[in-house]
Amino acid sequence: MEYVTLISKRIRELCKQRGNISYYKLSEMSGVSTSTLENIIKGHTKNPGIATIHQLALGFNMTIAEFCDFDEMNMYEFVEEENEVAG
Repeated sequence: MEYVTLISKRIRELCKQRGNISYYKLSEMSGVSTSTLENIIKGHTKNPGIATIHQLALGFNMTIAEFCDFDEMNMYEFVEEENEVAG
């Protein structure tokens, strides 16, 4: 599973757990624009920045650590992509 998919899944789960918060409402609560939020949810933004993750966490009244503390993320392995050099 891709990193952005994990973040998207987490946002959707937290919205559902908190009474089916709409993405528009989450945008208001977090200060993250609706378009940025939708791009993360749809997977168009591949690597949301820490500032965005922080704002979303605050919108859910959580720390970044709490936001990122779920099984799939805890098991995720970050692997750097290697640039292939033609030679």
